[in-house]
Amino acid sequence: MRATPYNDRSDIDKIQSQWNKIGGLLSRRDWSAAIVRASTAAEIAANIAVRKKFAAESHFSADFVSGLLKRANGIKGKFSGLIVPAENDDALKAALVALEGLADNINQRRNAIVHQGAFSEEPEAREVIGWARQIINGLVLPHHPDFILQDKPTTMTP
Repeated sequence: MRATPYNDRSDIDKIQSQWNKIGGLLSRRDWSAAIVRASTAAEIAANIAVRKKFAAESHFSADFVSGLLKRANGIKGKFSGLIVPAENDDALKAALVALEGLADNINQRRNAIVHQGAFSEEPEAREVIGWARQIINGLVLPHHPDFILQDKPTTMTP
């Protein structure tokens, strides 16, 4: 049986696909690429949170929300321009601000790799992957309480 093409997968399945790829990259000691994949998985989680929030609290079309996500310019823009400002509950907003700090850290590491050609080592990669896991769980679990980010047992554990 053939796998579903990536672009036809749900955002949840895309997160898991990115996470699976991270496991292989870690086993090959490709620390920088693992950071980029972790960043991508966290950004997909941000997409889920934004889409769910707008679906629940607005009448905007899915196409309009997708346009907002594209213009938000990465995980940093999604947090600072969409996720945090859209939350009215103070306790939830505080939790999102904490995740936003992790997202900023991830974004800095990712951008150094992608835009400046920086390389990373294992400790940094594992730290970024841990931050991405926190963001993914923090943004996805409220909307998909049965979600479990599956690790490849031999490659993801520190």
